Amino acid sequence: MNRELARKVADAVLYEGYMLYPYRRSALKNRQRWSFGILYPPAYGEVRSGTERSAMHSECLLKSDGSTTVQIQLRFLHLQAWEVAQSSENQTQPPGSLVVDDQLIESWDEGIARSVEVDVALSAASLQCVEFTFPSSYQTEPRRDSAGQACGMLTHTQHQVRGVVSVISEAIRENVLKLTIDSANQTALPSDALDRSSSLLRSLLSAHTILTVSDGEFVSLLDPPEDLRATAAGCRNEGSFPVLVGEAGARDMLLCSPIILYDYPQIAPESAGDFYDATEMDEMLTLRVMTLPDQEKNEMRLADDRIGELLRRTEQSAQAQLMRTHGTIRSLRPVRGKP
Repeated sequence: MNRELARKVADAVLYEGYMLYPYRRSALKNRQRWSFGILYPPAYGEVRSGTERSAMHSECLLKSDGSTTVQIQLRFLHLQAWEVAQSSENQTQPPGSLVVDDQLIESWDEGIARSVEVDVALSAASLQCVEFTFPSSYQTEPRRDSAGQACGMLTHTQHQVRGVVSVISEAIRENVLKLTIDSANQTALPSDALDRSSSLLRSLLSAHTILTVSDGEFVSLLDPPEDLRATAAGCRNEGSFPVLVGEAGARDMLLCSPIILYDYPQIAPESAGDFYDATEMDEMLTLRVMTLPDQEKNEMRLADDRIGELLRRTEQSAQAQLMRTHGTIRSLRPVRGKP
């Protein structure tokens, strides 16, 4: 079992699209974030119309010797909203941005990683439900300039999210079980918070599950053995794409991803770290980050710790990153015939 390989892939899924090049909060495409794996509150209008979802349904197969246990980990991001208010003549006016000592601070939504774990001792027929709650929070942080003069206020707000993970196991035939996992958002929406922005603050973002089995093994749904091909084809997955993860050939971990993957996905070993933008190559993004003007780099530094670290890493080791990624050859094949 190689949990580190699985964790890297799962983290890439978790932070997919977290912040896109040019990594400015003011960029239009960074104002419409969180495009994958969103489980909205059930009262959200687009959930009720069937356009979006509030739950993720996963089905998979595993071989069991009768004493199998499975650890199920639901992971998602819980939004924390930063709101900036500027002080002016003893009154607070919220323009959404604040300048302190020539540094721009803007309102921003940061994703906080959450995890819910469920341990299940499987049997021929079992049902287990685990409810979870992450509470609301509210903090204020006064901002002052280098002279000690009050410039404004930064507030951090998180709304409560509630949900449930239910697990059903049933025998398909001797030593083969079908596992059904439903992860649902059960957060209530106030009548004045029915728009998308308010709903996102009460959503489970980039939701996915990691399954780890002891004394058993998962069956690939993409390439099942011949005797289980029809059964695997009958597994129903909604908002979920279960794939094997870890070292090639291992069958003890499964990732139920909100985006389509293949069995045993891997992060390229040449990659120095997350760029959050799967539509581009690390080499290209390294070059692009290095050519950003100082004003845009300052916006990156002030976004949040993850984006600031991306910039620091790129500035400190850009040459080494480019040497690792440029011209990497995955395999060589012999040349046949005359040149």
